[in-house]
Amino acid sequence: MTEIHVPADVPNELMETYIDNLMAATAGTGMMNLFACDQKIEHLNDDFYDGGVKVPLSSNDPGHLFEIGARTHSEQTLGVLAGQLGLISQYARDHPDLPYLVKLNSKSHMVKTSQRDPISQALWDMDDVMSLVHNGVNVVGIGYTVYIGSEYEHEMLTEAAQFIRQAHEQGMISVVWMYPRGKAVADEKDPQLIAGAAGVAGCLGADFAKVNYPKAWDGMTEAESFKVAVEAAGRTSIICSGGGSLPPRDFLQRLHDQINISGCRGAATGRNIHQKSTKEAVRMTAACHAIICEGASVDAAMKIFDGQ
Repeated sequence: MTEIHVPADVPNELMETYIDNLMAATAGTGMMNLFACDQKIEHLNDDFYDGGVKVPLSSNDPGHLFEIGARTHSEQTLGVLAGQLGLISQYARDHPDLPYLVKLNSKSHMVKTSQRDPISQALWDMDDVMSLVHNGVNVVGIGYTVYIGSEYEHEMLTEAAQFIRQAHEQGMISVVWMYPRGKAVADEKDPQLIAGAAGVAGCLGADFAKVNYPKAWDGMTEAESFKVAVEAAGRTSIICSGGGSLPPRDFLQRLHDQINISGCRGAATGRNIHQKSTKEAVRMTAACHAIICEGASVDAAMKIFDGQ
């Protein structure tokens, strides 16, 4: 199990609560297998319906996400399900024990950077989050996206810092999505920028930061380049975005490299899980858990995915 560090802004009397929430979000390991279910706003319906060509028709119903979450939680292979507060509130009474990460801000992909630099401000606040907690929903933390490099980064950095602090005051964990994006950003996958975004997450006091997999530095592999970002974040644990759908072995090999070469503390996977039938999605979640939390090889994880 990963060594636990409790931030100093967590009240002394809530340190155990914080640890309990961290353990719930990481299946008791300190390593995070996050199921990203926030794309209904971020990508609209692009990821959920293509007429059944590559994406199962069942994926169009948001209930598909929560069915996957419930089944993987019962099998102890899910870390945490991350989604917007409104989406969670619609399904949480059916699955109150699932560990939830409430995403507090979101925007669609409709407005392009060529039109305006990105900004994503809060749709809810901590009082709204606590209303779910008081109704018996197992909220273990909050999430927030920052577009570093946007001309509006200050607004997002300010909100993220305040929410991280408020989450810690409640004994909850925080996860920030840190994406370089805007007219000032020439290359969103630049390894120096990814490392810089990881360092900003550390300065905000986030417990985990989700970043994109960088391009490679000259003379390094992608996984070796990603290690620079992991180190730059300090005690903020880096988890990598799952990105677009890949063939299962390719995806699991990349994940294995990120954990074992880069030293990241998990992954935030959306499309590579939910763009599958429920049975396949459950097996992919288990395969990810095996690599992230149990040190499994790619071959062993593929056997899990293949149902062997």
